[in-house]
Amino acid sequence: MLMPHPATLHKLVEEYQALAALESAEGVTKSGQRAQDLAYTLCVSTGTRDVQQALDYARQYLAAAGEQVVPAVVPLHARPAVRRETARSLREPAEGVGF
Repeated sequence: MLMPHPATLHKLVEEYQALAALESAEGVTKSGQRAQDLAYTLCVSTGTRDVQQALDYARQYLAAAGEQVVPAVVPLHARPAVRRETARSLREPAEGVGF
């Protein structure tokens, strides 16, 4: 089974738990669309059909990942510079090169 990146799974679990805590503090049921979306995504991501099982599995998976959890996306400032080529620049000879 394919598993999501640990950082992505961690974010899903945190967001779901935050919503659940907010809903229990305010006495609201978990009927909000975002909570339903998160529950569905957690279940699909972990191959389960129950959100509690999904949360348990996700926690075990994240614990096993341990310190290997790294950001799923590297910030732009941390990426190496890449020279962008255009079709025109590839067709044109470099300066000083004659044909």
